[in-house]
Amino acid sequence: MTTDKTAPVAILGSGAWGLSVALHLKNAGYNDITVFDRASEIPSPYSAGYDLNKIVRPEYEDPFYRDLALEAIKGWKTPLFGPYFHKTGYVVATSGRAPQKAVTHLHEALASIKNHPVFKPFVSPLNDAQSFKELFWQFRGPVTGFKGYFNRYAGYAHSSNAMKGIHQHLAGRGVRFVLGAEEGRVTDLLYSGQGASRRCTGIRVASGTIHEAKLVISCLGAYQAEILPAAASFNVAKSWSVAHVQLTEAECDLLRGIPVLNVRDLGFFFEPDPATKLFKLCPLGAGYVNTNEKTGISLPPLNALPVPQNWIPAEDVVKLRTLLRETLPWLAERPLIDQKMCWFADTADSEFCIDFVPDTDRSVVLLSGDSGHGFKMMPIVGSWVLDLLNDGRQKLPRWQWRQTDRKSSKDWGDAVSWRIGTTKEIREVVEERDRMVKARL
Repeated sequence: MTTDKTAPVAILGSGAWGLSVALHLKNAGYNDITVFDRASEIPSPYSAGYDLNKIVRPEYEDPFYRDLALEAIKGWKTPLFGPYFHKTGYVVATSGRAPQKAVTHLHEALASIKNHPVFKPFVSPLNDAQSFKELFWQFRGPVTGFKGYFNRYAGYAHSSNAMKGIHQHLAGRGVRFVLGAEEGRVTDLLYSGQGASRRCTGIRVASGTIHEAKLVISCLGAYQAEILPAAASFNVAKSWSVAHVQLTEAECDLLRGIPVLNVRDLGFFFEPDPATKLFKLCPLGAGYVNTNEKTGISLPPLNALPVPQNWIPAEDVVKLRTLLRETLPWLAERPLIDQKMCWFADTADSEFCIDFVPDTDRSVVLLSGDSGHGFKMMPIVGSWVLDLLNDGRQKLPRWQWRQTDRKSSKDWGDAVSWRIGTTKEIREVVEERDRMVKARL
């Protein structure tokens, strides 16, 4: 470990968490910071935050994360992050078809904020179709059996723009960025010493170039196990589907300002993006993994699996069409464009990991396990690393490095309250699709 603020620090990954770490280290006086990423530009397409928008909400059954989200929302309201935060409000609901798990989660999410002194004035129930249509006056669908609540304190962040803006801010303050498949993709961590004295001395990138570093902070998200395979025992690469509807300017104007709608058993959507006029939709479920049968490690497929371009699983398409038919039926049969699988780092209990990697003499830090709810924390993530460096150890057991004896990543995370269904292998889903296409020929 180093608290020498003149010593070289290497941050691996320029996603939301890597940028946050660079920001907080820079603000704390560290003056030799280099960020590495395999992408050729920022925002990085390899980041889970490479997206139009992410929900920023405080609802957690666990008060620990609820309070962190409250702190993060304060960060989103600062001049640096404020341009990317949109306080449109947030609706959580279930449809009349929802399984009991989704209904239970809705009640628990509401209970976490309805009596909280900060949130209580901003929360109101939505008990029937009419209440939803009064709030979303643009809805023409039946909203069959919808029940939920409206939280005016929440909203969303424009994720790609946020990463782009923070990158420009950091570059202007002297933080270095090394990008590209050859110079920015880290292939190895380099060590000296043995046993208790073993420590990381730098990194090697794909071109073979070696960069010295006294401290390496790995924020590689779904790609973490490429560099730290041991992390795969508790950290799995998982994906969710994302799709969009292209709107006209008039349609975009019609839907501007709507709250984020999250129907727990179907999916969620946001107000349209005014620049692209894209209306983003995400189905909900337990997600998809890409497990290597030999190693048992799930990593994003890249070129190892022929995942079709502009494609999401058929079951997710059904969820999105159902969501639109219930709310905005005039969009329900529109083409779903820019379909993609968004890969992120998941843990079985949805807990983050912010800790020193064992047997590195506190020279390597791992930040991982965003578990689909980490982007909202972008303004404050870097402060957790400063706490770790200053304390010399992770005091919170929930964020400590852990070693688990797992046989498969397939079932990971299914028990998490806000995930409905079961995790599937993306390979199996693609193979099933291919069989169906072949059968129709």
